[in-house]
Amino acid sequence: MSNHAIQASQDAQYMVQHPAKWTLSKAGIKNLLTALHYLVTVVGIAALTVLGAMFFNPSFADRVMAHSPFSTAEAAPVPQKPVTLPPLSNLMQPPAQAVDTVPAAMPATALTADERRMIGTQRQQKLVTNWLAKRYHVAGDAANMLVSAAYINAKDIKLDPLLILAVMAIESSFNPFAESPVGAQGLMQVMSKIHQEKFEDLGGIKAALNPVANIKVGSLILKEYVTRGGSIEAGLKTYVGAAGYESDGGYGAKVMSEYYRLKEVAAGKSISPFAITAAVKPAASKQVVYAAPATASITSGVGAEIAASEHAKSNASDKMVSL
Repeated sequence: MSNHAIQASQDAQYMVQHPAKWTLSKAGIKNLLTALHYLVTVVGIAALTVLGAMFFNPSFADRVMAHSPFSTAEAAPVPQKPVTLPPLSNLMQPPAQAVDTVPAAMPATALTADERRMIGTQRQQKLVTNWLAKRYHVAGDAANMLVSAAYINAKDIKLDPLLILAVMAIESSFNPFAESPVGAQGLMQVMSKIHQEKFEDLGGIKAALNPVANIKVGSLILKEYVTRGGSIEAGLKTYVGAAGYESDGGYGAKVMSEYYRLKEVAAGKSISPFAITAAVKPAASKQVVYAAPATASITSGVGAEIAASEHAKSNASDKMVSL
């Protein structure tokens, strides 16, 4: 028999021979259990007190959790430099392929007397910019860039800039990301897929939502339609896609009404930017388009223009409903 077995046997014999001592041992165990019970009770009360303090004092709870062995808090993050958002003006920059096509300014010496009369002064342009910014809720800097782009293109293609701005107002309310259900895009709602050849030098049809590119192409299309139709009214009717219809649904009247308002604003008259009634038609209302140069021609192919016209006709009613 091993030593452990012999010792166990001797202990058993001792407990049988001394029962009183065994009784005392049982009492000691009971007291120990009682003490443990009290200890658990005290610990429980303390835990409840801490939990209550954590509930009513979140900052204390954070400190307790931070020192807890179960804390998942990581080291304090390294301070980073604040993120600087690109300025809104970046959105208005012309495509890289067309930077040279949009001059920074129009030198007065390069304009004829007729062109200077049509474009007006910087003060007049500023009056128009401020009025449009208020009327269509456009940020001042953005409005200034859009109006400047319209004036620059108007000078290049011999078209009244106020007519271009009036078309932009009616077509998109100066929202450069506007898109109609039939695919007309941008400020002047150009059908980019039909007039994609005009976007080739501007980065492709993806540039249709670029404000500068859209104004450039839309102005060119408008000038071509006016030249072909022989009048502003005929040009606007073709522009909205109603050339083959008896009526343009009031589109031309809306554009011309806005154009007359802009004429009065540029002249320094006090016109409410929230006016909804038709403005009085100025006496010299026919001076909208410059005299076309002798070399003027329709730059787009005849097939493409016919396709554009037919496509526009089929969707004219949808587009006019959105006006």
